[in-house]
This record gives sequence, C-alpha cells and structure tokens, in this order.
Amino acid sequence: MSYTESIGSRTYRFADLKTLLAKSSLQRSGDQLAGIAAASEEERVAAKMALAQVPLRTFLNDPLIPYESDEVTRLIIDEHSPQAFAEISHLTVGDFRNWLLSTATDTDALTRITEGLTPEMVAAVSKLMRNQDLIAASRKRPVITRFRNTVGLPGRMSVRLQPNHPTDDVKGIAASMLDGLMYGCGDALIGINPASDNLAAITKLLLMIDDFRQRYQVPTQSCVLTHVTSTIAAIEKGAPVDLVFQSIAGTEKANASFGISLALLQEAYDAGLSLKRGTVGSNLMYFETGQGSALSADAHFGVDQQTCEARAYAVARKFKPFLVNTVVGFIGPEYLYDGKQITRAGLEDHFCGKLLGVPMGCDICYTNHAEADQDDMDNLLTLLGVAGINFIMGVPGADDVMLNYQSTSFHDALYVRDVLGLRRAPEFEEWLESMQIIDERGALIGASARQPLLEGARDWMGIA
Repeated sequence: MSYTESIGSRTYRFADLKTLLAKSSLQRSGDQLAGIAAASEEERVAAKMALAQVPLRTFLNDPLIPYESDEVTRLIIDEHSPQAFAEISHLTVGDFRNWLLSTATDTDALTRITEGLTPEMVAAVSKLMRNQDLIAASRKRPVITRFRNTVGLPGRMSVRLQPNHPTDDVKGIAASMLDGLMYGCGDALIGINPASDNLAAITKLLLMIDDFRQRYQVPTQSCVLTHVTSTIAAIEKGAPVDLVFQSIAGTEKANASFGISLALLQEAYDAGLSLKRGTVGSNLMYFETGQGSALSADAHFGVDQQTCEARAYAVARKFKPFLVNTVVGFIGPEYLYDGKQITRAGLEDHFCGKLLGVPMGCDICYTNHAEADQDDMDNLLTLLGVAGINFIMGVPGADDVMLNYQSTSFHDALYVRDVLGLRRAPEFEEWLESMQIIDERGALIGASARQPLLEGARDWMGIA
C-alpha cells in the first residue's frame, strides 16, 4: 500500500509502510548511509503527516519484513495480544500519540496495553513526538525487574559497575570494582566486558566477583559479557553465572551475524534458570542493543535503524530480561553523527523499550570520532534521569580503557541522583548503609568511615 501527502502544490508519495517510517525519522546519518532518509525537511514533514493518519491495525496486517522469512517478525505477530490491543485498536498513530500524552493515561493504562503493542507501532508514534513527549510518556511506564535486588522502581536509578581491563587483569578489574562500590555504584550489576572469549579467563572473572559478593554479602548480580555460547559452556562447567548476556538486533539476519537465534537464546535462558541463583526474582537475561546494528550487518531490509532497534526489544521481551541496555553512541558517527542525534536516539530507545515492557537502561556514550562531547552526555544523562531510566553505566573516569569509548562515570551517577533525588535499588542501598558507605539519605559518608572495608577488601584481593 502506498501513501501520499501534499504540502502546498507539491505531493509526496511513499511506496510502502517501511518507506513512510524511514522518511518520517528525524535526521540520522545511518538512514542517510542506507539511502532511505528523507531528502528534505519538507519531505520529512509530509511523511509525518501521512504517518499520523495510519491506523495502528495496519502494522499487524502489513509486516515490514515478511513473516515467512524472518523469525523476529513471526515472534512479533505470533505473540501479539488482541485483548490487550483492543483498548487502542481504533486509534491512528497520531491519535495514539495524543492518548499517550493525555493526563488520563496513567501507568495502569500503559501496562494494560503492553502486550498489544508491536515495535513498529511504538517506533511509529515516537517519530511524531518531541523530546519532551518521549520523556513524559516513558516516565509514566516503569518496568520493574528482580534477581538479587529490585531495579526499576519509580524514584530510583541503578548503575552497572563496568570495571573493564584491556588484558582482563583480575587485580586491575578488582581495583576498579572496589572504586565503583565506594561511590555507591553496582546495584544494576557488576558487569565486565572481557578482552577475549577464553573460557578459563571468563570463569576466573566470574569466580572473583562471586567470591567477593559472598564474602561481603553484596545484594547485586554479576555478569561477564561474553557470547551466549560461552556462557552456556561456563554454566556446564559449574561457573557461578548470574546474568546471561547477549547482544541482539531486530532482524533474524542481523541476529545471525551475532551467531544467535531465538532457539539459542531460549537454550541460554533455560540454562540460567536452572541455576536458581536469584534470591528476590528470576529475571536473569541481560541484552545490549544499538541503533545501526542491523544496517552494519547489511540486514535491515530497507527498514530505518530506529524501527529495527525497536524490533530488538521484542526479542528481549520474549525472555523476561533483568536489564536491557541501548549502547546508544557506541557504533559510531556513521549511524548517529553527533550529540543531537545521539540524544534523540537515547530518548527514543528508552521510550520504545518502556512501552513494550522492557527494563531499559542506556550506555550514554560516544566514540572519539563522533561530533559529540561529555556535555552532550551530561544533557542526555539528565534527560533520561527525568524520563525514569532503569540504569546507566559507571565507568572509571567515564573512559573505558578496553572498549575505547567515552561513557558515564561513578561521579556522573552521584550528580544525577543528587539533582533529581534518585535513590539506588533498595536492597543495595541497605547494604551500602550497613557498610558505612552511604548515610540514611543516600549520600556518601566520608572516606575515613569507609577505610576499614576498603583496606580489608584490598588485602583480600592482594591489591597494594
């Protein structure tokens, strides 16, 4: 089905729904690279006007990628709930935007319709929304998950402690981990990106974190962000695996480029569940995504990168994850050129994930060859804090020395919690207070009070 819209004496024609969605997207270097972006601002406005009139039902009847050739499309269609959709089934995309922003639409209403939404619906409506609209709507949709603590409660924001090391040196990782804990970070997880997929090295890191966690009774979860097949192998060898990690994308072909399928993810999910390591819940998958991943794998099928990203959240939702993280600026300026595009993408991803019932976090980041700087990240950090982000990254000095990109630091987490009045996961906060790292208000206690814990941990880790 084609779509048309006139502006003045000029009529714009859009060949099909995926063309209409691509032309409606805000300027994005990845869509320009793919040759699917609007050629002018006027064409973009015309596409938005046409998109606003599209009934939501259309997305169920006109898949962007054929049902027969893509297992992500089959997942989206097969698991769609007509009962949950009924409440909004009469709306167009434009009407849906108005419904989302209505003061009468609250958390209960957004929760009721979750299983009736498809990624394409939420991607479409996000294209009609200003930044403040994305913030206002996603703030109304908390997504709460549990493993050893509880993440996503309103008024709280967690941090992934990311103590990466370029050679997987255990003492170097332990030192960064302790540094982050002393700043009150780590309630989302302690998560290491290993320099290699060597099973022995991965197991060594898992054992180190688990030993520390048990010794000090830290109510958090650990993860070594290796390929899912390596995690399954580690589980089979008896390693103490908490969260099961995998990068995912929004098409079957893109996922195949990562060496995964829905069946493999199911195997990993079942393996993680079999360990029964959660204490307050059983959400245990940790997924990372990023706009541009399908395009970089030549697996986007003409679908714009933001819609492909939203489709990845349908994959995530299938496995009831503990955390989902859009690594928003990591892929590079070929896909998100500058700070403005990175900021918009982060807000879109958070909004789309939350509406789909996914526990969204964001690695607020950029590469050194992007037209962005730390001020842009400060802006996005603040906006996502207002929007109700579940978690952010805590990287020593905001500079990841293994992955070579810029993110957010332990100090950045202190900043956003302070200015927005956000607390940590309740179980983790109680532990920090018991260890005299924070006071009852959640503020850091002076270094002298923390010294006994720090010295004891250093001795145990063999860190000078």
